[in-house]
Amino acid sequence: MAITKQYLKSKPVCKVTFTVPAKEANSVSVAGEFNEWSTEATVLKKLKNGTFKGTVDLPKDNKFEFKYVVDGEWTNESEADGYQWNDYAAADNSLLVL
Repeated sequence: MAITKQYLKSKPVCKVTFTVPAKEANSVSVAGEFNEWSTEATVLKKLKNGTFKGTVDLPKDNKFEFKYVVDGEWTNESEADGYQWNDYAAADNSLLVL
């Protein structure tokens, strides 16, 4: 798993690319504070090599909690900027710091 950040000079936005290697998976999405935890709002596209990838524009100077949903299973990003305990989920969420 990986996160790539590209800050735009022309506006206060960061292009965040999520990459999830999941050859056996049928679907992967990203759910978090930036899309109201919707499992359908940010669906990643499966590439020929079995990796799922997608890019989201997010406002910089913010922090967002998120998780991946791989075939219905919630999982954290292993290379997240940190982890944040969430009482609602009773688990740690991945943290994205822009």
